[in-house]
This record gives sequence, structure tokens and C-alpha cells, in this order.
Amino acid sequence: MSDDTPSILKDAESKMAKSVEVTKEEFTAIRTGRASAAMFQGINVEYYGAPTPLNQLASLQFPEARTVIVTPYDKSAMSGVESALRDSDLGVNPTNNGDTLRVVLPALTEERRKDYVKLARTKAEDGRVSVRGSRGNAKKAIEKLVKDKEIGEDEGSRAEKELESLTKKHIELIDEALGLKETELETV
Repeated sequence: MSDDTPSILKDAESKMAKSVEVTKEEFTAIRTGRASAAMFQGINVEYYGAPTPLNQLASLQFPEARTVIVTPYDKSAMSGVESALRDSDLGVNPTNNGDTLRVVLPALTEERRKDYVKLARTKAEDGRVSVRGSRGNAKKAIEKLVKDKEIGEDEGSRAEKELESLTKKHIELIDEALGLKETELETV
């Protein structure tokens, strides 16, 4: 960390913003009624002994809302792609026609929607924890500056108030994204 309050606050804000972005990215991976490329982001395929992201090994096409056509670039990777899809948390069983894999996503049941809402809330809480962690690190740095007499107590308390408002703003952004995702999940 640096040694003046504006740069400490700027650093904390950028880390908090990154936490919000990561949380939003994790929300996109949670399945809703439609298939999307984001759902396949976290799937890795064992390819020549190395875990390789699915999107580097195959193209994805979405001919219908719940149907995905996965076409591996290298046909020798077909079985690895198939097993990675089957083992993923998408709950799918791909159909292999030799050249492509057809993945039909099951309709979301009420129970599955509730599970996804819980998952979204967990990811949101992880994001909030990360934002609070950034706040804690910045607060320690500000307190150290006050203790070492590099800044006055007034400036330290002003910086801490600003830090609290930054924290509140970023937590509200996560809560807003969570609200949108919950609405999306609960819409049939």
C-alpha cells in the first residue's frame, strides 16, 4: 500500500470495483431459462494432460433457447469435451452425433430455480466479504498513517468516513445485481 490517504482510498476503490465485477461475472454463469456462453465459462476439459477452457477447444452455437451445439475444433477432444459437460454442474447429458455434441438444457423446475437463487445469494455474499476485506486493509493502512503521525487524526477520520461511503456504494452495487439476477431466475 502507498503512504497517503488519496492513493489508499483509490486503491481500495479499485479493489472493491473488481470485487463487484467478479461477482457480476459469477452471476452470468448461473443458469436462467436461456442458454448462454457464460454458462460454459468455468468448464475445463482435460486436453493432452492439461485442463483447457471449453471455449478454447470448441465452438458453441445456440439454435434454440435451451439447446446448445458444441463443435470441438479437434475431433480427438470429443470424448473429453463430452465428459467435461456431463460432469459439470449444468446437469446435462450431451448427445454425440460424431461431429458435434447436442446439449439440451432441462427446463428449470421451481426447486432448481430456488437452488440457483441460493447460489446467487452465496456469490453475492462472497462479493460483499471481498469488498469488506478491501475496506479492512485500507482502514489498517489509514490507522497506521495516523499512528506513525504521517497524517493528523482529523484527516484519518475523514479518510475512514470516505472509505465507509465507498464500501456502502460497492455493496449496494452487488445487492442491485443480486436483485436483478433473482428477478431473472424467478421469471418463468
